[in-house]
Amino acid sequence: MWKGRFAQDTSSLVQQFGESISYDWRLFPHDIAGSIAHARAQMNAGLLTADEFSQIETGLKEILADIEAGRFEFKTSLEDIHMNIEAELTKRIGAAGAKLHTARSRNDQVATDTRLYSRHEIGELLAGIETLKSALLSQAEKHAATVVPGYTHLQRGQPVTVGHHLLAYVEMLDRDSSRLVDCRKRLNISPLGSGALAGSTINLDRRAIAAELGFDGVTVNSMDAIADRDYIAELLFAISLCGVHLSRLSEDLILWCSAEFGFVTLSDAHTTGSSLMPQKKNPDVCELTRGKTGRLVGNLMNLLVAVKGLPLTYNRDLQEDKPPLFDSIDTLKLILAVNSEMIAAMEIRTERCRAAASDPMLLATDLADWLVKQGVPFRHAHELVGKAVAESVATGVPLDQLDLTAIDPAYTADAKSVFSLDRALAARTNPGAPNPENVKAEIAKRK
Repeated sequence: MWKGRFAQDTSSLVQQFGESISYDWRLFPHDIAGSIAHARAQMNAGLLTADEFSQIETGLKEILADIEAGRFEFKTSLEDIHMNIEAELTKRIGAAGAKLHTARSRNDQVATDTRLYSRHEIGELLAGIETLKSALLSQAEKHAATVVPGYTHLQRGQPVTVGHHLLAYVEMLDRDSSRLVDCRKRLNISPLGSGALAGSTINLDRRAIAAELGFDGVTVNSMDAIADRDYIAELLFAISLCGVHLSRLSEDLILWCSAEFGFVTLSDAHTTGSSLMPQKKNPDVCELTRGKTGRLVGNLMNLLVAVKGLPLTYNRDLQEDKPPLFDSIDTLKLILAVNSEMIAAMEIRTERCRAAASDPMLLATDLADWLVKQGVPFRHAHELVGKAVAESVATGVPLDQLDLTAIDPAYTADAKSVFSLDRALAARTNPGAPNPENVKAEIAKRK
């Protein structure tokens, strides 16, 4: 494509070093859609005849069908998806194909392709998130009133319900979806027509091209349009944070299905065994989710480091934007799918959850609240309950069986009414609290 300027063929090592067709081939449907829209604008501007446009459109659609059927041979010598398609088109239809690249550059072409690709894949990710949310909601509905300890510092804190716990992850996934939707709005602007960096003296109708491709508008600065990779960085951040949320869910489930907790049983279909220890049932999906999240974060860092020192406009470093983008999208899509399946199939062991939540220490804060309602200032109430806890630990007598009146006159016989899990949860009626009725109402609203 640059043979007029160079006297030597490109070194085979340089070809190997610089090719991107091994991974950017997947842009083919978007590259072809962009080329058809560009060719239509050329026809409307009088640069192509109607017959030439028809040849180009038909040829590109045939190439699309061949690629989808696995009949297309990609050539490393042609570097990327853009030149592979253009060269094949010219081979098939002749002179009309050679006119296709008029008034565009691979720079604005790849920026357009990656925006179209990202827009499409965001839709796929959003669908995957919705499937996972549905699985979580189904389990939350079954266990809206199943009591389980809530933890801070991985120490038992206060009672909540399994449904409330799972809905916390639904909230996180809501925010993930919102970020993806916002990202899609910002990236849905067409850079096509920006050329290599300064547009072209051959002015095509950029807005018509953008409308045909489903963009909301066109970029207004040709240099920024070519150099911009913010939309990929933003998408990789949204993907990374979604991965972090699923990694945290994984960590909860890893703990919950251990013998020490025993709150959850994962299905045989979503666990693995040991090559040595016959008794093992390992939560590999959770562990791999936790591990693959590191890749997602690493891919974001990969792009940011590649872009941080680049002067305007295009630099070949920007070719490195696609491997992390493709890998992160593929990885998160698989994470969402396998976790949806695993969560839908897992069993909550309600009796183990209830037994763990029956530790009276989980209601120590409720006891302090009871004292406050009797007129005791909170800091003093906190101290009095602390003394009761210390007495329980020292004597081995459970907190709910202590003679609290012997600790301080502020306690009365009614204080022990605090030690009821159902009553404690029923009392938490504020919005966002783990009252089972709150949980059921939230699930009903979402459904």
